[in-house]
Amino acid sequence: MSSTASGKNGTWRNWGGNVASRPAREVTPASVEELVAAVRQAAEDGLTVKPVGTGHSFTSIAATDGVLIRPQLLTGIRKIDRDAMTVTVEAGTPLKRLNMALAREGLSLTNMGDIMEQTVSGATSTGTHGTGRDSASIAAQIKGLELVTADGSVLTCSEKENPEVFAAARIGLGALGIVTAITFAVEPVFLLTAREEPMPFDRVLADFDALWAENEHFEFYWFPHTGSTNTKRNNRSAGPEKPVGQVAGWFEDEFLSNGVFQVAQWVGRAVPATVPTIARVSSKALSARTYTDIPYKVYTSPRRVRFVEMEYAVPRAALTETLRELKAMLDRSDLRVGFPVEVRTAPADDITLSTASGRDSAYVAVHMFKGTPYQAYFTAAERIFTAHEGRPHWGKVHTRDAEYFAGVYPRFGEFTALRDRLDPDRRFQNDYLRRVLGA
Repeated sequence: MSSTASGKNGTWRNWGGNVASRPAREVTPASVEELVAAVRQAAEDGLTVKPVGTGHSFTSIAATDGVLIRPQLLTGIRKIDRDAMTVTVEAGTPLKRLNMALAREGLSLTNMGDIMEQTVSGATSTGTHGTGRDSASIAAQIKGLELVTADGSVLTCSEKENPEVFAAARIGLGALGIVTAITFAVEPVFLLTAREEPMPFDRVLADFDALWAENEHFEFYWFPHTGSTNTKRNNRSAGPEKPVGQVAGWFEDEFLSNGVFQVAQWVGRAVPATVPTIARVSSKALSARTYTDIPYKVYTSPRRVRFVEMEYAVPRAALTETLRELKAMLDRSDLRVGFPVEVRTAPADDITLSTASGRDSAYVAVHMFKGTPYQAYFTAAERIFTAHEGRPHWGKVHTRDAEYFAGVYPRFGEFTALRDRLDPDRRFQNDYLRRVLGA
């Protein structure tokens, strides 16, 4: 499969395989001018417009029956400003290419998510994040944006220029315009020491506040049907560099996390009764390890096993209660879950529709292997998350609508008012935006 998810006979499919759409036509602009022309042409033809990155969202946020914009020619670094410590990149640039190019220049983003297949605009527009005590989502590292709005004009925004657009467009859901370039804050490349080790579920919850406070980046994976977790702590280090050995790296990351895990998921999907046993074995297969490397080699890892995911941000103070309820629900039910639950954190930020907007947050992500029925598990989990005023990740499965969001986002009306101003004719509308933002 190419980096951009697609299908046969003009059908577009996402990476998880759970969303498909048939656009009226596809356009691959090679410049901002060509993109502007495509937006104006769509307006003349009465069609909606939707840019699509690599299709890593599990929601239908990128689906359209109008004009599908492929951004793969809008890639590369426009400029590096070493005085301001920023880098400006074209919107279609994959995070992987950005990370590698920055490393060659002796630079790095401060924080990032756990994969780097997505385009910079797709990742930021949906609020992609890693984990961090002080450093937030990828979008929170944005210093400036360029976007093509519905009338075909090119708008630039930052804290000083069009600040009200900047407040919202960093995580704009594709509703305010088509992002064509992003300026990120960068810093001199640094080293992170990663410490991964198993820890009992009850101990992680009991010590969570301390683990969060003592580490710059703390996260853990809990294996349902077991009392086991695998914890990860990443902290800045003076070095020396000590990458994961190639054999050990292959064994842990490729064989265990992708190869054996893939086979285990196949077995679990075919014979659900085996899932608890597989979970116990999986949770014990990963041993403790420590390594030191540059940021993108520590934060990100390959994910080859296809899955479907739901993730909610809850107030950080509500995390342990949320997880206890999730565990109790699974223990009571006859659900068989072979995928670990991923837990991360982010500090409050000032982006209008960021899942961490105005509140310190903890993220709880539930996954199911592609092709396994996930509705019963996700519905039960979602009931727990929403009871804690959870905010779902914009690119992951959820059933919430505009009425719910108006209740959990204090600045929701600010976003919809801006959308009314920038896209009055709903040129960038699709079914997903109709549901989450209202008509």
